[in-house]
Amino acid sequence: MSAENLAYTLVQVVHNFGAATVVGAAIAAFWPSRQGQAAQRRLAWLLFAGWAAQAISGTLFGAVSLHFYGQPPDIHGVAVAALVVKIGCAVAGFLCAASFLRFSSHWSDAARWRCWRALAAFGVLALTAAAFLRWYA
Repeated sequence: MSAENLAYTLVQVVHNFGAATVVGAAIAAFWPSRQGQAAQRRLAWLLFAGWAAQAISGTLFGAVSLHFYGQPPDIHGVAVAALVVKIGCAVAGFLCAASFLRFSSHWSDAARWRCWRALAAFGVLALTAAAFLRWYA
């Protein structure tokens, strides 16, 4: 096993668990029924960590490429657009989860559920963009 393949694999493992977390935790807020405020707060912490894992592992993909090839990954066209979407979703999801953790105790129920819908949308959109990135890279 080469060091390069091991590095990419370990980064991919973190990235996959981050992706599962940002989609699963957001959906868990709604299913099987809407969760109470204490459960929402725990899920928001999980989402916050999941988005952080996505951002860190995404950055590590580039770092591994730089280390082993001396340049960032060679992507273009659709893959670049998908990467921009993923980065946008990660930033928005991270900030939305952080805002939820910091301010949701002062929000109405409707505002909290709007935030959860946005978090679910960011996760689904990022996961969809990941498929395009993977296929077109």
